[in-house]
Amino acid sequence: MKAASRRPVVIIGAGPVGVMAALLLARHGVPSLVLERHQDIYPLPRAVVVDDEIRRILQSAGVHEEFAALARPAPGLRLLDAGRRVIAEFPRSMHGHHGFPQTSMFDQPELERLLRDALTRSPECELWSGVEVVSVTQSVARDTDGPNDPTGPVQVTFRRDGTDEEEHLWADAVLGCDGAGSLTRDAIGALWEDLRFEESWRVIDVRTSLPVRTWEGAEQICSPTQPATFMRVSEDRYRWEFRLADDQNLDGPDGWERLRELVAPWVDLPPDASPGNGFEVVRQAQYTFRARLADRWRKGRVFLLGDAAHLTPPFVGQGLCAGLRDAQNLTWKLAQVLQRGAHEGLLDTYERERKPHARHVIRVAVAVGWAMTGGQDRAAAFRRAVVGTACRIPGVTAAVSRDLSPALTAGPLVRRRPRLTGRVLAGTFGPQPWVRHDGRRVRLDDVLGDSFAVLTAVPPMAQMTAVATALGAPTIRVDDLGDDGTLAGWLARGRADAVLLRPDRVVMDTVPAGSGDFTDTAAWAPLLHTARHPADARPA
Repeated sequence: MKAASRRPVVIIGAGPVGVMAALLLARHGVPSLVLERHQDIYPLPRAVVVDDEIRRILQSAGVHEEFAALARPAPGLRLLDAGRRVIAEFPRSMHGHHGFPQTSMFDQPELERLLRDALTRSPECELWSGVEVVSVTQSVARDTDGPNDPTGPVQVTFRRDGTDEEEHLWADAVLGCDGAGSLTRDAIGALWEDLRFEESWRVIDVRTSLPVRTWEGAEQICSPTQPATFMRVSEDRYRWEFRLADDQNLDGPDGWERLRELVAPWVDLPPDASPGNGFEVVRQAQYTFRARLADRWRKGRVFLLGDAAHLTPPFVGQGLCAGLRDAQNLTWKLAQVLQRGAHEGLLDTYERERKPHARHVIRVAVAVGWAMTGGQDRAAAFRRAVVGTACRIPGVTAAVSRDLSPALTAGPLVRRRPRLTGRVLAGTFGPQPWVRHDGRRVRLDDVLGDSFAVLTAVPPMAQMTAVATALGAPTIRVDDLGDDGTLAGWLARGRADAVLLRPDRVVMDTVPAGSGDFTDTAAWAPLLHTARHPADARPA
């Protein structure tokens, strides 16, 4: 048995969520080691859509330009009845709140490749492929009280390909990005909460040069007998998803004819599947779509991210998005604890913020699934009718589109207080318009960097300056940014003179109009070991 080495962070799983977590930690100066049991990325398509919030996360990881070259913006989602008549449309803007198209189609292997390439360019990141993790053990420090109290280092035991010898690593933190069958989830004793959706679907990815009758967005066919999803992914790539009965399949001698019948509303296939007929099935896979949420996401310094923590049906394209949000939410907090001596309680806010958010997104996906299929129990027809009718009510589709990523719930880092007038900004994302900086037109986050930041519409008072200095946060006057008025208008609607943005660009605190000071410093400062005065801003 080889001697164990020590790493700041070990990440189990080199899928998009694990690699993104490593890249974001590197931006905050935290080294990490990623362990992956496969030798290379999975070459076939899986996830195909992200939203503008995820594009912003890709920007923070430094890969948004490469992603833009391979992504295709899409206009949104339509629900159609069995006769392909539009029930409801959920439009998506080409320039969303985060500064990117609200829906982008892509090929997951291409995304994974550019993330892996970025990983190799980062000296803080290391990837070991062909490594199977067999156990994760959290050591408990003395004098702790409670499941998430500060604990000792985490031991990761693994085997390399071609050997039965077990090796060990010690880590200050372990991120379990190891998918739905997560070993890490078992290691922390987490159990699934069933959110009551489970259906078997056939997913078909195709490359074709044949004429395809398509709307440029995604289509969901709402039918109790033959629900389906269809979308164009790229120039010649398409995806269909069908819920098939147990006695229906696309294999065997009759499979091609059955496939012709299924895709006939969109494309006319030749009578045989001979090579060179212009219709190549890249992948067929049978999936069971589930809605589940882990009952705990953390034990000590071991965390769950992505499919290890939550599973959602794919009907609103938020599966991968939720995992990348996990990485964005956790990494800056972990960096504050590991690098700056912030209080361990800061890490409690990861599950507290992300779990309700993930639950909401899963429920939206299940609602769309019910609109498509109604489920398969006695109440199916009733639910399908209710959801379909609700989608026709003015304003409902706009609200669903807007709330795919709702504001974070109240907590130590989100002090949400209702106002009689104006919008509550805490817990929401700051917008990202184009601005002028050093004579160039850039996106706002390129100016703010990776730290906290203060955006203000008024000259900063002494108290505001003290908070910014203690956090190492740049203070930026919105009038100096040369945007199109987006930032000033956003602050005015929120009745705020200034906001304090977290590193993930969520509003943590506000300076109400005319007050000159942040409202809730006493709530979040202890978690960050941050005082109001620079001389006192030091780790405990």
